[in-house]
Amino acid sequence: MSTILIIEDEQHVADLIKQSLEEEGYNVLHAADGLKGIELIKSENIQLVILDILLPKMNGLEVCRQIRNDGYTDLPVLILTALGSAENIVLGFDTGADDYLAKPFKLIELKARIKNLLRRSEFFDANGTVINDIYKFADLELNDYTKKVTRNNNEISLTSTEYRLLLEFMKNPTKVLNRGDLLDNVWGINFDNGTNVVDVYVNYLRKKLDKFGDKKLIHTVTGMGYVLKNDA
Repeated sequence: MSTILIIEDEQHVADLIKQSLEEEGYNVLHAADGLKGIELIKSENIQLVILDILLPKMNGLEVCRQIRNDGYTDLPVLILTALGSAENIVLGFDTGADDYLAKPFKLIELKARIKNLLRRSEFFDANGTVINDIYKFADLELNDYTKKVTRNNNEISLTSTEYRLLLEFMKNPTKVLNRGDLLDNVWGINFDNGTNVVDVYVNYLRKKLDKFGDKKLIHTVTGMGYVLKNDA
């Protein structure tokens, strides 16, 4: 049974989500402020965090950034907030969030996103078989069991979203991937077409990969998308 932490200061919203998720069989914890949420993440075995932005003591963006800085790079974080503009969505991803759902929301959509995030974070496939694939491209290597990424033998620290994005490229070398495909395959659910989350994350990934190599590996194909190729 997965344990989900809700960090939300509006008690009625937290109660609604908690009851709905417990009916689905999840173990649900609640923190009413950011600092308490950080404490629970450190003391409990949490599999997913639902995080509001406007929180007392420590706002949600600071909480998300702290989660990543503390080394919880694979812990899925879903931001749930009334601040649903494209700018706020990108800002949320910039701090390390994996998904973003604007209030007001439908519980059925929240549940679908939770299932998708939990499924992506598992080390096992649907049949219970350990995933142990190693992908190599040029001087880049990705181990999908250990979740370790190296370039020229230098380990690269990636957020869970950056990792999934790179994995998609590694599975499709030299193939041009458009933004719609990446949204579907990496994030699992289509976002508002007005957001530029794919472009933001490709830029993040490029910077981390380029730090340890002489050649750029992820290239822009104007008007079409992006491609992983070993060109100068």
